[in-house]
Order: sequence, then C-alpha cells, then structure tokens
Amino acid sequence: MAIHIVRYGESLWSISQKYGVPIQSIIEVNDLSSSALIPGLALYVPDRSLPIRSKLISSGDTLWNLASRYRTTLNAIIQANPGLNPNALNIGQVINIPSPIKLSMQTLSFVLPYSEENLIPILKEVAEGLTYLAISSYSLTDEGYAYQVLPDEKLIAESIRLNVTPLLMIRNLLEDQFSPEILNIVLNNPQYRRNLINSLVNFVQNKGYGGISIDFEFIPPARRDAFVVFLYDLKGALGSLILHVNVHAKTEDILTNKITGGHNYREIGRASDIVAVMTIDYGYPTGPPNPVSPIWWMRDVIEFAVSEIDPRKLQMALPLYGYEWQLSDNQTTAYSLRAAQNQAINRNAIIRYDQNAETPWYDYWEGTVQHRLWFDDIRSFREKYKLIDQYNLLGTTFWQLNLAFPQNWPYIERNFHIIKK
Repeated sequence: MAIHIVRYGESLWSISQKYGVPIQSIIEVNDLSSSALIPGLALYVPDRSLPIRSKLISSGDTLWNLASRYRTTLNAIIQANPGLNPNALNIGQVINIPSPIKLSMQTLSFVLPYSEENLIPILKEVAEGLTYLAISSYSLTDEGYAYQVLPDEKLIAESIRLNVTPLLMIRNLLEDQFSPEILNIVLNNPQYRRNLINSLVNFVQNKGYGGISIDFEFIPPARRDAFVVFLYDLKGALGSLILHVNVHAKTEDILTNKITGGHNYREIGRASDIVAVMTIDYGYPTGPPNPVSPIWWMRDVIEFAVSEIDPRKLQMALPLYGYEWQLSDNQTTAYSLRAAQNQAINRNAIIRYDQNAETPWYDYWEGTVQHRLWFDDIRSFREKYKLIDQYNLLGTTFWQLNLAFPQNWPYIERNFHIIKK
C-alpha cells in the first residue's frame, strides 16, 4: 500500500484515478468521516508495492551484500534512497530497502476492559496483528495480594480462540492514580512480595493466562533493588509463562529520579522475558503542547535501552491517541487517532508535519481560543516502525485497543510478519 499526502485541490476521485483504486476502498481503509479532504491528510492507498525495510548501516555493509540479504536489487535500493552514493556508505546511516522479506516482530496491545462485549468485535478485527493482549484488570493491596478490578473472562477466552496470547496486567493504580506508596510498602516486605507472587500465579493458572504484564509506575528509587528481586522470584514461579515488564522511558540512569529511578533497565532485562519501554507521553496532559512520541526522543530512549537490555527482548511503545491543548491554559483532551484525523477534516484544518519529530499536528480556533492537536498518522507510524528494524527490537506495544486507528492494521498485515506464541 502507498501513503499519499493530500495536496490543495485534490479529491478522492483524482487520488483514486492516480492509483487505480476505487474511492470506496480509500474511504474504508482510512475510515474517513466524509468525502471531503484537507491538505496534509495522510491517506493509506492499497497498491502492490513491496514492503520497505530500514537498515542502520554498520561496519562491513555494502549495497551489494544488502541486496542479496534482502532479496532485492541494487537498482531498487538506489531508487528508494534518492541521492545515495552506492560507493560511500557511512556507519550509522539509515537506508530504505524494498524487500519481499517482511520484518518479523511481536506486538502487544493493552486493553482496559470496562466493557468486554464492546471490545471483542475490535479484537476480532485486529487479532492477526497481535501477539499478546495485556488485559488491565488487576491491582494490589498494601499486603501484596493481587485482586481483580475489571472483568476479563470473555477477553481471555476470545484471545485464546484468536491465537493471541492473553497476559494478566497488574498496575499499582488506586482510585485512578498510580500509587508509589503501595509499592514502597509491598516491595520492601519479603512476605508481601511472596503474597503478590502467589496470588498472581494463582490468577494466571486458574484463568488460563499466558503470562503477566507488570506496569508498576513511579517505583520509589529506594525500592529499585527490591523490585528486581521480586521480578526474579516471579519469573521463577511462572516458569515457561511470559513475564512482560513495562518501564518508564529514559535516556540515562539517574537513581534519584522519582519517575525513572526505580527501574534498573539492565537487571529488569535479565529477570524478564520482554521489556516494553514506554516511548509515549513526551507530550503529556496539562504540560506544554508537544508531540506524544517524537521520533528523535524515541531514538534517544531506544539507544540507551539497547545499551542495557538485549534488543531481542525489547519492545518500544506507540500511542493510538493524540492530545489537543487549549493554548491559553494547556487544558488537554485526548483523542483516538481516527478521531484526531476526522476532527481535522470536519474543522477544515490544514495538517502540518514536523519532520524532526516525524509527527503531524494542526491548529484550529474556537472563538478567540486557539487549539493545537498533536497526533500520529500512518505516515508517522511508518517512520517509527523503522526503529524496530534499525535496532533489531522484538517489536512494539500499543496503548490501547479501544482507541481506533484503522490505517494501522492493514499496514501491519501488508508489511510485517507477526509472531504468534
């Protein structure tokens, strides 16, 4: 499939003629709210082009051996990289490689199962693009006992039926706020840690989960080592089942940092099967209006992460949402990527694109109040997916299942091989 950026004066008819694709196919793939188009809109258009692999040049690479490795031709690589000097590749240079060999990866979507009935049809639509589904239904008491907050039985059964491995997701979330205090108590007490491990394993075994996804945020730095001990013991109790751990994004290890100091990347990587680095919320609610996941920041985070953790254990994160800021006071509203796209169309806003962040954005006015919305589209996801290839990562996570981004799933089907466990 091709990605087409709408220009002034273009229509669905002219774009369908250019690519030889029915108008209705373009509307359906992009889930457009109307037939109206706006400049800067990224459309995913079905075609027969080869997937594009992305290579970070290392010592010894030549175009000739890359063409052989990726089963393509020298001319195809040169055409995919305008201005490329085939006789002068530089270490660290990134090149595009058209190839019939799809990138293999493992993907995970999180889900908040407030309504299992509404989520199951969504899961059916996207299941081919997922390895894991992390069902966020659990929290913990101050004595370390895991307890169920939201229903999960129907999603577990449907995940298994669709060949998606369900993971029990537990968060230190109390009354909609992450609680460092409860982690300070539980992680510091060996008996409470055992309580937590025993109760988690009991839920996993009784419900048929394929493993556990841990999302303990704002771990007090003083409990950094205790968290690692907990993970090693939990993995020992799980045996062959998956231990998946989510960690805050960082570019250096500052032990006193209240947000990231509790995550010891190196030891967490050794204790766990998979580590997901949360490369999301660089732009955050009520903060300054910034991209949610600018690619330059994602790259910095990944480079630090792969220096500490085996890249084949690492997942990065991609947001299925964007944020809109009211610029007068930074009041923030979240939108699914589909809603962000369609609001731009409905408001006749021009979509801009920040090349440094590889992220689209647009402004609109309500009376005298200016609004700015940073979001992602298939053009920005295409560039961010390339990081998986460049750094040989295991794959990516998505937050979260019930946030619609229709372009993403046919793109995954067309360009990647999703590993099933």
